[in-house]
Amino acid sequence: MTVQHTLQTAATAPWVQTLALLCLCAAYLQGGIGKARNFARAVGEVRSLGLAPAAPIAAATLVLQLSASALILSGWYRWLGALALAGFTVLAALLADRFWAAPPSDRQRSANAFFEHWGLVGGMLLVAWHDLGGHHAG
Repeated sequence: MTVQHTLQTAATAPWVQTLALLCLCAAYLQGGIGKARNFARAVGEVRSLGLAPAAPIAAATLVLQLSASALILSGWYRWLGALALAGFTVLAALLADRFWAAPPSDRQRSANAFFEHWGLVGGMLLVAWHDLGGHHAG
């Protein structure tokens, strides 16, 4: 047995996919649970972004984060949950991580958060692509 075969066998074990999906959803699960536990703070976060009506938007955000994560983790309409979180994350990055408008002291932190969000978008798009039958070349 070659090293490549051993690594391929280990990396494609079913539990690895489950762990990867859980890691990909971790921020959304934490965010949704946090919003549910302290809804007033969630409403304040929405208000700080200048969005209204704040309470319904905060409620919709927490429902989206938890329900889309549940779809991804359960495998039931996984692609739909992944696309929903990808779209949500694009909007969140554009609204909350506006590094181009941040004061110089906050610009690097905001830029890091902005591009980390794009990494999550890429992961979610890959999940949807895979579940909808995407195949890689080669």
